[in-house]
Amino acid sequence: MNSHLHSVIFHILRPLVRILHRKGISFAEFSQIARQVYVETAEHSLIASDGKATTSRIAITTGLTRKDVAQLRKTTTSDELLAVRYNRGVRVISGWISDVEFQNAKGEPAKLLLQGADNSFENLVNRYSGDMPYRAMLMELQQSKLVEVSDNGSLTLLNKAYIPQSDETEKLSIMGRDVGLLITTIDHNLQPTEGKPPYFQRKVSYNNVPQDAADQFKQMVHQHGMSLLIKFNDWLAEHDLDTNPDASGSNSVMTGVGIYYFEEPSATATSPDHKDSDHAL
Repeated sequence: MNSHLHSVIFHILRPLVRILHRKGISFAEFSQIARQVYVETAEHSLIASDGKATTSRIAITTGLTRKDVAQLRKTTTSDELLAVRYNRGVRVISGWISDVEFQNAKGEPAKLLLQGADNSFENLVNRYSGDMPYRAMLMELQQSKLVEVSDNGSLTLLNKAYIPQSDETEKLSIMGRDVGLLITTIDHNLQPTEGKPPYFQRKVSYNNVPQDAADQFKQMVHQHGMSLLIKFNDWLAEHDLDTNPDASGSNSVMTGVGIYYFEEPSATATSPDHKDSDHAL
């Protein structure tokens, strides 16, 4: 089991370490972060099991020294700083799409005046992004090619998907959030529990697809994936207590779904006899 798990860890770490190496993160920095996560995870696990998470017990379960554990328990992480501006951008776009006050008669995102009207862009940003200045948000959405400003000053939403363009830090924050959510889903499915059915987790892939066909497939994924995400977004916006205060229910959770496209060189390029193709749904 350990040898198989080690192989899994290699597969997970390789693309991550590629990014860390490119961004100049040393092994010492990575090691320190890993130690921090080990201590936090062990502490939460021990508290959940019997409520006792002493430094000694954490040291035993993690293999770290008591001195290291004691020091790391005094260190706070910066998880809450991840994706702040990204989340604000997502909320603004979601509000523009789903809030009837910012829709036209057809239920589509309306053209908005920059300020002055009840359904102005300024009011949209104030409602959905907290204290971020509306001009700063406009600049970010323009750089992301999401908003067009006409000659008369009205704003048109060009694309319903927000991917920040101006700051790579925001894109890295998305990576941290999305990869973490995917692994959390897989972890849930590795631990079947009565009364908690597995989360939906499926993929499809073939390993000998010509590049021109792969390019067509990429466009298909973008088109149909975006349509499906918009459908999911509309449903969630209707039931989210922040977006729709009239929605009912209790015991709120964060829920969602992610769709991603992947492509890498095929093993068949160097091994014509290689027939392994992971195409199960």
